[in-house]
Amino acid sequence: MNKIERFVQQLCQNGVEYKDLGDLGNFYGGLTGKSKKDFQNGNAKFITYMNVYSNIALDTAIEDFVRIEENEKQNIVEYGDVLFTGSSETPDECGMSSVLTKRISEPLYLNSFCFGFRLNNKDLFIPGFLKYLFRDDKIREQIKHTASGVTRFNVSKKRFENISIPVPPLTIQQEIVTILDKFTSLEAELEAELEAELEARKKQHEFYRNRLLTPIEIDGQWLINGKKVEWRKLSEVCRFLNGKGHEKCIVNDGNYIVVNSKFISTEGRIKKFSNDQFCPLYKNDVLMVMSDLPSGKALAKCFIVDKDNTYTLNQRICSLSVKNTQILFPKFLFYILNRNKQLLLYDNGADQTNLRKEDILKIEFPIPTLSEQERIVTILDKFDALVNDISKGLPAEIEARREQYEYYRNKLLTFKRLS
Repeated sequence: MNKIERFVQQLCQNGVEYKDLGDLGNFYGGLTGKSKKDFQNGNAKFITYMNVYSNIALDTAIEDFVRIEENEKQNIVEYGDVLFTGSSETPDECGMSSVLTKRISEPLYLNSFCFGFRLNNKDLFIPGFLKYLFRDDKIREQIKHTASGVTRFNVSKKRFENISIPVPPLTIQQEIVTILDKFTSLEAELEAELEAELEARKKQHEFYRNRLLTPIEIDGQWLINGKKVEWRKLSEVCRFLNGKGHEKCIVNDGNYIVVNSKFISTEGRIKKFSNDQFCPLYKNDVLMVMSDLPSGKALAKCFIVDKDNTYTLNQRICSLSVKNTQILFPKFLFYILNRNKQLLLYDNGADQTNLRKEDILKIEFPIPTLSEQERIVTILDKFDALVNDISKGLPAEIEARREQYEYYRNKLLTFKRLS
């Protein structure tokens, strides 16, 4: 029996009381009535969507500002508040939480894509305990069922009120926080070492990618790796297909994998399914994310289809199929387009960015000979496998450590319900 189990047995022999969020506190919204101009010369700090999504405890080293006028009515985030993201492309990613665990002397405001929860009695919980609790798999499962939608899922605050959480004694909460903080710190150090090595490999990959794909002009001739190239617009060499909304067809046991931005940003590890195919896709089609939230890293990211009649698109993704494979090798197109700098210029960093069809099709890029394209692809494929293949190497080790941490966190946060 571990120390936590002894505490639970001593302090709550019959189990732990569970309460619904609606009985424990109230929800509030983020910023309202703001335009792009308000985020250009701000005078007050605001919490971004990605700050909430990425951190179980809010990162208070905030460099994002919004204009707040004197006597303006906006909700201010307080110590101990739990913040949630309001929407995502999959229900599993909705309602990601972050807790303000530090006392801040200046006002903090919340972006409009998120909402907050404030306890009526802040003495019931240690904020550090809440940061772990709301990322626990059992609570996450309840949160997932508050979301509804088709191509984008939004949580219901009314359903959120019915989420039931344990209220263990503060002594137990503090012991759990102490254990998980130490475990998290150790895991963070080990993961940081792995991430640093992985980042170094990614930079090496990017260096060779840019070197292999960047043309230079010599005596009026454009060359890649000493080979002549021809500049073409994407509209000249590709057919464009936009995804559609999968109204009433998203199910767990469907026939086709629906490609959304989460699928592409995770290299195909996050999937959802459709029971029909509205946008037929074929092997070697290049798919691109056309829409992303502020500070996201999915905009203009690409994925290359590996099988016929396996995938279909949602409306935030487009497909580009090569018209003539004797001129352009599809995998070469994938490497040229992936996170293309010409498209990233459209990301204003303030609100959701949406690429238009005409933005994409007017891209100009160099096309070397087919044999040179294949040589470049062979080199980049080797680097890509080394960096991104989740089934082996450093990414797999990082993933294993995260799973180990989640296992112990969930075990410590499992309480018998009071009988």
